[in-house]
Amino acid sequence: MHRQHIAQWQHSHDFGQDQVRSGERRTWIVVGLTLAMMVIEIAAGIVYGSIALLADGLHMGSHATALGIAAFAYVYARRHAHDKRFSFGTGKVNALGGFTGAVLLAGFALFMAAESVARFIEPVTIVFDKAIAVAVIGLVVNGISAWILGGDEAGHSHSHGHGHSHGAHNDPYPGHQHHNDHNRQSAYFHVLADALTSLLAIVALLAAKYLGWQWMDPAMGIVGAVLVTRWSWGLLRDSGHILLDRQQPRLDASIRETIETGADERVSDLHVWSIGPGIYTAIVALVADDPLTPEQYRVRLQEALPRLIHVTVEVHRCPHPAG
Repeated sequence: MHRQHIAQWQHSHDFGQDQVRSGERRTWIVVGLTLAMMVIEIAAGIVYGSIALLADGLHMGSHATALGIAAFAYVYARRHAHDKRFSFGTGKVNALGGFTGAVLLAGFALFMAAESVARFIEPVTIVFDKAIAVAVIGLVVNGISAWILGGDEAGHSHSHGHGHSHGAHNDPYPGHQHHNDHNRQSAYFHVLADALTSLLAIVALLAAKYLGWQWMDPAMGIVGAVLVTRWSWGLLRDSGHILLDRQQPRLDASIRETIETGADERVSDLHVWSIGPGIYTAIVALVADDPLTPEQYRVRLQEALPRLIHVTVEVHRCPHPAG
């Protein structure tokens, strides 16, 4: 068989990962904002004596590192999208970036809690007015950053070598279009955590200034640590499932419904996993008395479930006992 004859059955495995994603651009913008605010808050926290403000600045610096990791993950996935050493492209780099960010987020929460406990034991004098002013600026910057990263992607779709378009209107998972980008979700949680600590710092500083509740400053640090830990755990769980090729129960059911249309058609073995943000691959084995060709089943699946961008079908004819 000539090489040109084989080519029609071959395709690229980049699956759109070579395109610049909206999350990449947004992440770089937020990195710049975060670094600028980090310098201001750390300096102000030291000068004005606020642990809540200092913690906010330190975590903003740490989050700048995490955001840098997210930005690097986007660039790496895009530049290596055509590298044949990656069997299903570089889509999982997205989940790896999200998982790494979640680990760092958990570490930041632990640091927040430790610093807060230390300030319960050894309180410091706080310059309230200036500390509050800086915390307000930090909240505004963090709010803008969260808005930038949390915005919806217009016309979200994935193009690839099979010629399918994966629009949200065909998505069998309502509400999942945006959250499949775990790398962007990690970056979003980092700036959201910064916004939260800024808000808690303002509340704590106001309570300490006007009510004399000095304990509120470290107490808000504890509250923030608990909330950030919850966000971290959710992201660790979701991105970890992708990295470990966890089965997709809802998609499993949809595949079975699509294949088992005849009375004699039954799926005998099924493996479905995510290979990138919102894109999946499947290996399907089925048994039927009078089966169609593997190509016919593949086309049927990809027409019904367009997010299945790479499908392998194994067909078995059901043996009938001799009469």
